[in-house]
Amino acid sequence: MKRILSVQDISCVGKCSLTVALPIISAMGVETGILPTALLSVHTMFEHYTFLDLTDEMPKISEAWKQEMLDFDAIYTGYLGSVRQMNIVQKVFEDYKKEDGLILIDPVLGDNGKLYKGFDQAFADEMAKLCSKADVILPNMTEASYMLHIPYVKEDYDEAYVRDVLKKLSGIGAKNVAITGISFEEDKIGVMAYDAEHDRYFSYFNRKIESFFHGTGDIFASTVMGALMNGFDLEESLRVAVDYTLECIRLTTENPNRRIYGVDFEDAIPYLIDRIGKTQCQNRKGGI
Repeated sequence: MKRILSVQDISCVGKCSLTVALPIISAMGVETGILPTALLSVHTMFEHYTFLDLTDEMPKISEAWKQEMLDFDAIYTGYLGSVRQMNIVQKVFEDYKKEDGLILIDPVLGDNGKLYKGFDQAFADEMAKLCSKADVILPNMTEASYMLHIPYVKEDYDEAYVRDVLKKLSGIGAKNVAITGISFEEDKIGVMAYDAEHDRYFSYFNRKIESFFHGTGDIFASTVMGALMNGFDLEESLRVAVDYTLECIRLTTENPNRRIYGVDFEDAIPYLIDRIGKTQCQNRKGGI
């Protein structure tokens, strides 16, 4: 069984970050170790929450793993709260990246043209440096814009523009870049990606449901990580992630008793397991 390490915060209630990554990746048959960056009572969509910074514990945990001679097949980072945490994560990459291992970074910085509270351009610049160490990065258009120092374009873009942004992102150093939340038609949304090694672009889109829920980016990135660890190539992993995230949103919007702080990803896990199994079967038969 593959074992990955996920580095991000824990929101005790809220369906995001590690409380999303752990069940999704585990359901996909991959052991998931964690390096928590902070402990929150709930995520920051709530009005009242507690916050415990775990930065000082991160290097201690990593050193303890070394003494036990633990290793990981891949490392997946999500929300990081400070430059110091990024420096610690870079050391984790150096200590635990296998020769054939994988580093996936979800460069959580902001959305809708704005950085999240507490972040600035200098922080985005440091995130770009961290992304240079990655095999795969999954920014949205806001995060891509800040890392590249280019104006944010919300909707008025075409495929040529997105290709140019992808190419510039690959110049940071990441081997594969995928921009999430891309839409060229009102009723479609998905992802566009660029494989720098083979100079190849690809995209995938599915139905757009007009809604907003916290944590869908974490669901998407976690699904990509799990699919890659199941032997899928990046293109198929992105397809699975788009479709599973859509299924999570669909089930949530149809649930009259839904909770407002996240999506019902748990109800969609049977779909995900079935999808993974069918895709693996098709791959063995040469169907994909």
